[in-house]
Amino acid sequence: MNIHELVELQRSSFQALQPSPVEERLDQLEMLKNAILQREDEICAALESDLGKCAGEAYMTEIGLVLSEINYAMKHLKKWARPKRVKTSLTLFPARSYILKEPYGVVLIMSPWNYPFMLTLSPFVGAIAAGNHCIVKPSNYSPATSLVISRLLADCFPPDKAAVVLGGRMENQALLDERFDYIFFTGGAAVGKTVLEKAARYVTPVTLELGGKSPCIVDASAHIPTAARRIAFGKSINSGQTCVAPDYLLVHEKVKDRLLSQIVSCWQEMYGSALDSPQWPHMINARHYQRVMNLIEGENVYFGGFGDGERISPTILTDVSWNSPVMQEEIFGPVLPVITFLSLDEIIPMINSREKPLALYLFSRRASAQERILSEISFGGGCINDTVVHLSSSRLPFGGVGKSGMGGYHGKYSFDTFTHEKPIVRKGNWLDIRARYAPFTREKTSLIKKLMK
Repeated sequence: MNIHELVELQRSSFQALQPSPVEERLDQLEMLKNAILQREDEICAALESDLGKCAGEAYMTEIGLVLSEINYAMKHLKKWARPKRVKTSLTLFPARSYILKEPYGVVLIMSPWNYPFMLTLSPFVGAIAAGNHCIVKPSNYSPATSLVISRLLADCFPPDKAAVVLGGRMENQALLDERFDYIFFTGGAAVGKTVLEKAARYVTPVTLELGGKSPCIVDASAHIPTAARRIAFGKSINSGQTCVAPDYLLVHEKVKDRLLSQIVSCWQEMYGSALDSPQWPHMINARHYQRVMNLIEGENVYFGGFGDGERISPTILTDVSWNSPVMQEEIFGPVLPVITFLSLDEIIPMINSREKPLALYLFSRRASAQERILSEISFGGGCINDTVVHLSSSRLPFGGVGKSGMGGYHGKYSFDTFTHEKPIVRKGNWLDIRARYAPFTREKTSLIKKLMK
């Protein structure tokens, strides 16, 4: 069937069957979990084909995170889905007030290529847990993983409940021309704007998980060995093709040399000569490879700075200015520009003069520095004395702010994202306070004022 027919199939099915019982949703999540476990080797092989990820990294950053989301949702779904009682104001007496949890309907999930399994199925878990029917559009740039996802969901769900649409821009356009009840998009800001424009046609609510240049700040009080290891980790996972990777490093002049030398040592300990390591991922395609290599040109290379046509070595650039080309766009590769500072007073205004980042990382043992960064800079989320790990928690919402995105998900926040909260006031008939009805006499007005205090 074509895309329009698929959307209409899901819509008619949702209208006929909704809302699906919680027990049915739990069975669907259990089935999905078991299918992932059975296909683990196939998923790993697809991720290796698309991105050069080794099995360990594929499990840690993709498969394991999805399984964790499923387990967390299954553990808490009954509580999330039950009606929520709230207090009733005196003006509504006699009555009960509560909130019903209602699925939106037919939702669209559009996912990117950099974590093609996790960034497709993590929001999908929330959509199914909330009782929605779902069409998934994975990226055309990660074809092996997209095909595995298509087979996986076809094994677990009938097409009127969940389906995968494969293809490229033509299919994306066709999907966005359809009317959905919710759209969840993860990807670049340029396409995110198009999604928002298309959604406006039907006033469709959206979540946009975008990106931006995420700063990593290291002040003079930081524990340098730990900072170096965690920065090296955050920048090297998926060869830097991570929306929350430390995009650039702001380091106090006093500790710069020690930090950079230790980051290099950590990379060498992790990967040896990275381009010879079977565990070092490659760039998604030649165009992306060349774009990142172009950002290195003309800069002062402290370490690395070369590639083999597919993979780029971990790279540090020093003496970078705020106006350098590498500071004008999200890098999305294993290149770390470095800018030094002497005081937070220098860098806070500079960060705030740019678009709000998706993530921010601060390495500092000073409580005053931590408080300043958290209170004076707006960003999607982040870590104190670590990088990227906030993304892995099902108990924290993940999302951006401003140009880095809108909305959040993971755990209960995923369920809430795909749920309409329907407020209900259930009135009794045994008492009807007449003060609310016209004509409004002085006595009625006085009573209203007392009740509404």
